[in-house]
Amino acid sequence: MDALMSRLDALVLKPEFAPFLSLLKGARNGVVYGSKVRFPHALVMIFLFRSGTFREKVKLVLKATRHHARNLATFAMIYKASMIVLRNISPAGSGKEGRYDSFFAGLLGGYAVFGRQRGSISQQIVIYVFARVMLSLAKLSVQPDMHPLSSLITPEARAQITQNAWPAFASLSWAFVMYLFRWYPDTLASSLRSSMVYIYADSDHWDSFRTLFIHNK
Repeated sequence: MDALMSRLDALVLKPEFAPFLSLLKGARNGVVYGSKVRFPHALVMIFLFRSGTFREKVKLVLKATRHHARNLATFAMIYKASMIVLRNISPAGSGKEGRYDSFFAGLLGGYAVFGRQRGSISQQIVIYVFARVMLSLAKLSVQPDMHPLSSLITPEARAQITQNAWPAFASLSWAFVMYLFRWYPDTLASSLRSSMVYIYADSDHWDSFRTLFIHNK
């Protein structure tokens, strides 16, 4: 067994196999990470807020976990394979990564895995990523030499923007979501809408001490 493991170690450490083995490990890590992240979230959300038998809820948890893990694994393989191809078809012929290779590889993976399906799990992932992208772009927008208007932002103004950006972003996010929930609830995602109904709408109704403090309805 030791001799076999030594041969396998030597095989996987060969440089010529590295690009292809990185695809396999990317898929492996996508499955593991997707399962670790999605399973506890789905377990809590489904058992707290979904109706149905215990067996039906377990099936929903496993389905959500499998879907998330498969999406991340598939995206990882498409992205890494695209990066390999783009490096090898580089006009410079250097085999090095281009400045925008990651953008185009992400574009292809995003379309293939998340853009062609509109399920709630895919929407949650994309919305999560979108929010993080917007925060990153906001930080970059005030950095020196990032765009033609960067020279107009003084160090003092940059410090003020950085200090107040998060409070403004958080306040406006909650302002808009509460407005939408109040007047256009059907436009919100069902999971968000149901949680807001539970907290903000159901709390306006009770008919006894029990439904006031002990049980919602």
